[in-house]
Amino acid sequence: MAHPKRRQSSTRRDKRRTHYKAVVPQLAKDATTGEMHLYHRAHWHEGKLYYRGKVVLEKEVATTEEN
Repeated sequence: MAHPKRRQSSTRRDKRRTHYKAVVPQLAKDATTGEMHLYHRAHWHEGKLYYRGKVVLEKEVATTEEN
């Protein structure tokens, strides 16, 4: 394994770590429902799955049958 010959200063270490930063997620407003959601992601609204303003899936209601 490689071992450093000299100790790296805290300034040099911190300069290297500046590239790792948190990013605020981009949100979009759906034209159909008015719901805020992440870009390029489907989202649920009132039991329906929307993507690009269109219904992709509808949540099925489970019915219980008694014998």
